[in-house]
Amino acid sequence: MKRIFDLLSVILAAHLLMVPLVLIALAVRLTSNGPILYWSDRVGRYNRIFRMPKFRTMRADTPTVATHMLADAATWMTPIGAFLRKSSLDELPQLWSILIGDMTLVGPRPALFNQSDLIALRTELGVHSLTPGLTGWAQVNGRDELPIPQKVQFDVQYFSRQSFSFDIYILWLTVLKVVRGDGVVH
Repeated sequence: MKRIFDLLSVILAAHLLMVPLVLIALAVRLTSNGPILYWSDRVGRYNRIFRMPKFRTMRADTPTVATHMLADAATWMTPIGAFLRKSSLDELPQLWSILIGDMTLVGPRPALFNQSDLIALRTELGVHSLTPGLTGWAQVNGRDELPIPQKVQFDVQYFSRQSFSFDIYILWLTVLKVVRGDGVVH
């Protein structure tokens, strides 16, 4: 049921968002040098590495680390990068990852390949068996502001509570968070 819901949602979203996707792609291209999409190596279900696309919000020469690890992340942002992140529009290309099955709409956010502390803790607690999501329980409870142990505790809560109705609730909370711009590190 979850996979069918994911597929139907992505197909509907792709149709509704076609024009905004093209406009964002043009804006990224016109405001900075480099590719439109940034493909990052992420950790998926059972710790399998997959390539996840996002609209590029950072300069092409930015180090490959989590944004909060950069000394001054703002200096690495493209002219429209902060807006894309605050609005979460940079995440829209991940619809592709959902379509091909690397991700789902709701689940733990995929870790960067080099976030060994997050990966180890998720593995220890069994969360690594879940397909990563575009949004998740940790996302709606603090997003980038959460320390890793707290983020993983929310992932564990999701693991034990997962259901279609809980996913719908998380999707609803995600819409509210995105509209408000809550919990985003720029």
